[in-house]
Amino acid sequence: MQKYILIITGILFALEFYVYQAFKTVTNNNYLRIAYWVITISIYLFFIYEVLNFDRTDRDNSRTQIVSSVFLILFLPKLLIIFFLLIEDLGRGVNYIVQSFGTGENYLPDRRKFLSIAGLGTAALLSGLFLDGIIFGKYRHTVRKVKLKIAGLPNSFKGYRIIQISDVHAGSFLNPSKLQTAFDMINEQKADLILFTGDMVNNYATEFEPFVEMFKSLQSKGGKFSVLGNHDYGDYGAWESTQEKAQNIPDLIKLQKEAGFEMLRNEHRVIEKNGEKLYLLGVENWGEKPFPQYGDLDKASEGIPYEAAKILMSHDPTHFDYIVKDHPSNVQLTLSGHTHGMQFGLDLKNVRWSPAQFRYKKWADLYESNGKYLYVNRGFGVIGYPGRVGIDPEITLFELN
Repeated sequence: MQKYILIITGILFALEFYVYQAFKTVTNNNYLRIAYWVITISIYLFFIYEVLNFDRTDRDNSRTQIVSSVFLILFLPKLLIIFFLLIEDLGRGVNYIVQSFGTGENYLPDRRKFLSIAGLGTAALLSGLFLDGIIFGKYRHTVRKVKLKIAGLPNSFKGYRIIQISDVHAGSFLNPSKLQTAFDMINEQKADLILFTGDMVNNYATEFEPFVEMFKSLQSKGGKFSVLGNHDYGDYGAWESTQEKAQNIPDLIKLQKEAGFEMLRNEHRVIEKNGEKLYLLGVENWGEKPFPQYGDLDKASEGIPYEAAKILMSHDPTHFDYIVKDHPSNVQLTLSGHTHGMQFGLDLKNVRWSPAQFRYKKWADLYESNGKYLYVNRGFGVIGYPGRVGIDPEITLFELN
């Protein structure tokens, strides 16, 4: 991983000389030009230092966040500057060729200041968005309300309110108290049931310890349930022994139990109201490889009547298309997370786009297939890049009918 990052760094530094042409066009001040290179080289040295000192055994997530933030705020936006410069160079090149067939005298026109300013301004805007995503974006939790008809839903459960949260990634938050507003928003919904659909931590159960009291404060009439996500298994962490890793999930289950959450591992629970039943199923992670495929819907649905109303918690939305929608258990609603909406994109009323769609056909919101529903939560937390741009962290409120 370090090797690839260093190669990328080398390529970016080479491109810096091209980007510098835009800066040089904008200002003739030699002191500013020198300052540009002093700052640029300092940033690269800092970036390389952080990469070379990255250690998988380091359970502090801050270095990963620093590297991703520097890349997205200070390096990636410069590709926009290159885009503007290439457009201009294409025009200058065409002009040069046309002149050579005309008078025979040709010269390469000077760069136009306008395009250089446009490129620098666009890059600065993108940098600002990434910075805003770190400082504010990851705390802009939104309650999305979804009214949904479920076949076979007993009358007692009409109007039943379910909160779904997903992908907390506790280790990504250095100051959990800043999430208190989001927890208050959850309690304000007065939910009948609270469901968590996986990835409570990045790797280690200990990451959840500072969150136990906050999750314990969440109130629901019918209970709080959770399932495991791919990160909860600790497969991306570094362990001193297989025994230490094997203890990770039991420790996470214990901590979640302290917070009032019951974890479902390929099993189901019956939610009763006025003698009528709603079945809640929870499976372990099942994702398209290389993600683990531990989920067992056969086991989780064993003994449940075909016509009964069912809700399935399954972390990875790919499980729905591969297994769930055609499964004989007849699960009417599947709740997933996992994608985060890539924490970047556009999420407007009539326009929805994210790089996540190139990896996942179903990456956010409600989908219907074969008369079955899948809802993909955009995630509560962050991982890698410690921010969100355009894809707000989500709290979903379902009202059943």
